[in-house]
Amino acid sequence: MSNKDLDPYTAKAENNNLTLQEKVDGLRKIVKSVKAGMLTTRSPNGALHSRAMVPAGLSLSPSQVTLCFIANRVSGKFDEIGNDAHVNVSFYDESSTNWASYAGIAKISQDKEKIEKHWSSTTAAWFGDLGDGIHKGDQHDPRVALIEVVPSEIRYWIATQGAVGRVVNIATSAIMGNAAAPGELRTITQDEIKLVHGLESK
Repeated sequence: MSNKDLDPYTAKAENNNLTLQEKVDGLRKIVKSVKAGMLTTRSPNGALHSRAMVPAGLSLSPSQVTLCFIANRVSGKFDEIGNDAHVNVSFYDESSTNWASYAGIAKISQDKEKIEKHWSSTTAAWFGDLGDGIHKGDQHDPRVALIEVVPSEIRYWIATQGAVGRVVNIATSAIMGNAAAPGELRTITQDEIKLVHGLESK
């Protein structure tokens, strides 16, 4: 038997008939509604560490698929990214059951223009003013750095039915012995991500 025969849920839920912009629009809808994602990094001993972080600058481009986070460069995640730049960022919307998973490479930057572009007044709350005239908790603070996650692949699931419809779909499928699929699995491939980046740079 093929994998599709053995995994009927995936075979039923996958939708590969969308345009790239349709897939990007669906992804951005999830990320913007959830707001905070879980950034996962790997420590030198192989342990995976996750923490909630809010992406910055999501409204800058309607085709944006990279994620940017402003963070304190003396925190442990920077050491872990320096050791292994492969990261994952995941989002989950409990109300709709939509989710998204980014697999990619994290790049660290202290480019002043990029930081200014992504800075917001609430970001200062995560740094604090240390009172030494240097570490002021503003965008010029030497602790401030940007983590840019450049995805190599993005997978997400988006509900195509409301809450009641999802319950009925799952219950009916269980009774009938069928695979439930109250939503769609979508993949934005590495080649598609490169195409989006090419469009953004024009």
